[in-house]
Amino acid sequence: MNETAKTISPVLPGRITSVDFFRGFTMFLLAGEATALYDHFLESGNGIVHFFGTQFSHHEWHGLHFWDLIQPFFMFIVGVAIPFAVANRLKKGQTVRQVTRHAFQRAFLLLFFGWALYFISAGHFVLRLQNVLAQLSFTYLVAFMIRNRSYYFQIIFTLVILLLIDLAYRFFPVEGFNHPWVNYENLGAWFNNKIEGVDKSSEWATLNFVSTTAHTVWGVLCGKLLMSDKPAEKKIQWLFLAGLAALVIGYGLDALNITPIIKKIATSSFVFASGGWTILALTFSYWLIDVNKWFIRGSKFFIIVGMNSIFIYLFFHLGGARWIGKMVQPFSELIFSWSGELMVKVITSVGVWAALWYLCYWLYKNKLFIKI
Repeated sequence: MNETAKTISPVLPGRITSVDFFRGFTMFLLAGEATALYDHFLESGNGIVHFFGTQFSHHEWHGLHFWDLIQPFFMFIVGVAIPFAVANRLKKGQTVRQVTRHAFQRAFLLLFFGWALYFISAGHFVLRLQNVLAQLSFTYLVAFMIRNRSYYFQIIFTLVILLLIDLAYRFFPVEGFNHPWVNYENLGAWFNNKIEGVDKSSEWATLNFVSTTAHTVWGVLCGKLLMSDKPAEKKIQWLFLAGLAALVIGYGLDALNITPIIKKIATSSFVFASGGWTILALTFSYWLIDVNKWFIRGSKFFIIVGMNSIFIYLFFHLGGARWIGKMVQPFSELIFSWSGELMVKVITSVGVWAALWYLCYWLYKNKLFIKI
């Protein structure tokens, strides 16, 4: 989806502003994580602040924190954007073949960048594919390839892959890895060990790309609905019911002890529960911004970040946030040392967060949009 500076001020003509807002909001929160701000919340002795810290960190295993929704947010909104992006490219005169070639190129680059982040961090060759870019390379391509199939086909497709991966975890026959919901003793852990060539790899399963494909496909379905000529009230109704249904299924599977909600191996119950919250979040954004025309100016703050989302993600993961932090910290200590060590850390993180946003703003202001 190609944006220009003037198309976002104050409203995006012919676009769904809430989609751009949702992508930018998600990336802005991810930038906040890179500043270590949420970790500082956990250090606080204040109960409320500490609670926010727990919600902005991943659940240890069985359960769901707010932060566990961020990757689903990102993978979902990429799916929502697919119908808009394809329609835009076709409108500009590209052929279906050209659009498809671009999709494959984009998927390859996402995979490469996702893997390269691990490679660069380790300093030697590793084969890890657990981060959002690597996972998205697969889910994006699958969602793109079936984007024109019927609603029923796409829904059934996601239900089938969720059922199959659930059964695969339950009945995987390798001794030591046949405990489906036990950390490091499941199919995901075995797969990690095999592709990485180690005895004990990350608790985050590379196989998550299978089940989380549902998030991106559901995003395509929601994007097509938003693009349709149905009344806004109908769109909200369908989105709300879809989100509610996913929540009931996800939490129901967990409550009935059928399949626990575990983000680190993306169980089917997790995909449903997180998908439900994600669809409801989009519904609220659409109702707030596009239907009621509230928060339009405020949404621009986040849209600016979303316009260079891949760039800023790579920037802060490749050490950009730490580099800025080294410049901000001495000034924070000089001016705010009286407030205590923890507050200095918080102020430093907020300063880095502001600098990351300003970098996005500078790119936007100069009409520099780095896309793949």
